[in-house]
Amino acid sequence: MALRLINSAVLRQLASQLPKSAQVGSVAGVHTLDKIGKREIVGYGWNGTACYADRVDYPMPAVRFREPNNEINALRTKEQGDWKKLSPEEIKALYRASFCQTIAEVQAGTGEWKLHLGVALLFSAAAIWVAVLMNLFVYDELPVTFDEEHQKAQLQRIIDLEMNPVTGLTSKWDYENKKWKN
Repeated sequence: MALRLINSAVLRQLASQLPKSAQVGSVAGVHTLDKIGKREIVGYGWNGTACYADRVDYPMPAVRFREPNNEINALRTKEQGDWKKLSPEEIKALYRASFCQTIAEVQAGTGEWKLHLGVALLFSAAAIWVAVLMNLFVYDELPVTFDEEHQKAQLQRIIDLEMNPVTGLTSKWDYENKKWKN
């Protein structure tokens, strides 16, 4: 009974918002009513709009999912009586007339993460191939100073010239014993 009063109050409120002429009124209200068709408005709605959406954070949409037909109307009149007389199939039919999905179906994973992972791996593989091809065809060979022999000679030159003896590399060299400090 209370649901019928709320339903009629919401219908009166929406009817009062309809424009009196083409230039006055809420255009959004008119378009919303065009979109819902003959479906019942049963609540305030998400942000006050008469729309349907399956959402976990807003489980009670403003309009029913399906438009009423003879079967649903018969079930609604039977619903007004004793619920124990309704079969489980009739209860499910009533539920599906009001909602598209159950909460469990809404919360179920869609598998969209697989697409995102695949795209990320595809871009990673492309980046690796670009790096390999750049190393093969674009960059020059490393200079000879990168050889181990040349690096040892450079280190010996730094030690011999006593470069940065306070905090640098040569501060760890023992000049008296000719070996690295512990």
